[in-house]
Amino acid sequence: MTARKAKLERSTRETKIKVDLNIDGSGKFEVKSDIQFLKHMCETLARYADFDLKLEASGDNEHHIIEDAAIAIGSALKQALGDAPVERTASCILPMDDALVMVAIDLVDRPYCEADCPDPNYAHFFRSFAMSAGITLHIVEIRGFDDHHIIEASFKALGKSLNAATRPRKALLSTKDAVRVN
Repeated sequence: MTARKAKLERSTRETKIKVDLNIDGSGKFEVKSDIQFLKHMCETLARYADFDLKLEASGDNEHHIIEDAAIAIGSALKQALGDAPVERTASCILPMDDALVMVAIDLVDRPYCEADCPDPNYAHFFRSFAMSAGITLHIVEIRGFDDHHIIEASFKALGKSLNAATRPRKALLSTKDAVRVN
């Protein structure tokens, strides 16, 4: 099997992001960002997905850094997956203290995101990630009152869902066969 890895840089006037992603990793991470909560969430995502992730994210403000980190990670995921058949769909219901969150994903190239998230920056993270990865992502907050727990449970459940959905399989899982654009 070919290594399912991607390395990319995203530089704009507002941000500088570097991502090195191995989706066949073991959950190792090295995340550098001045935004400690973003650092914590990206580490959580890598750990629960069993992806190896190196991320450097800096820029002019919190919103731009969070958004561009999500775009870069999503783009790296899409690149690392390539065209090889994978399980494609997965879901996870995950508790964390007061929070109970459900995440469901489909790695098909039909980007969509509906994310219950109490923080607009992290709702935007999930949407930017889904759009750049080209995936369908649903996050449902079943219950919870601590915003930190709801967001962290969402990242954990997303990681577990990505771990399951990216598992290689022998044949494409689709009634349409591969979608080709000419």
